[in-house]
Amino acid sequence: MNYGRLVAAALAGTVVDAVYGFLIYGMLLSGEFGRYPAVYRPNDAPPVFLMTMFAGIFVAMLAAVVIYSKGIESTGGAAEGVRFGALLGVFVGILFSSISYGTLNIGRKLTAMVAVAGIVEWILVGTVIGVVYRVERRPQASR
Repeated sequence: MNYGRLVAAALAGTVVDAVYGFLIYGMLLSGEFGRYPAVYRPNDAPPVFLMTMFAGIFVAMLAAVVIYSKGIESTGGAAEGVRFGALLGVFVGILFSSISYGTLNIGRKLTAMVAVAGIVEWILVGTVIGVVYRVERRPQASR
């Protein structure tokens, strides 16, 4: 495992995830979140909540890159990252949205929107991880 590439891929994943989160959850879905003011924090919440969120995203990205690095089938790259992201997206998106629907006072529409957004989010992040965390394979000597 290459630790420099691991951190670089985690940082890149964090940046992509933060930009995606701002655009999709912070702007596109904000009206839907606004329908549940007793459940979600307001946009003017203290900065400590955002800083904690970004720290958590980075730690999660480190874990995702380690998982990716253990399962690389070739040298990595965008296509392998897309496959990884799609699998992780289904896992995280469906798990998070179904638990949220079961435990939070939110509607089916927001649940479905969060599930789809989570799957797309991880496809993008997985692609970035695949592009940044490439492995150099050395040719094996023939026997």
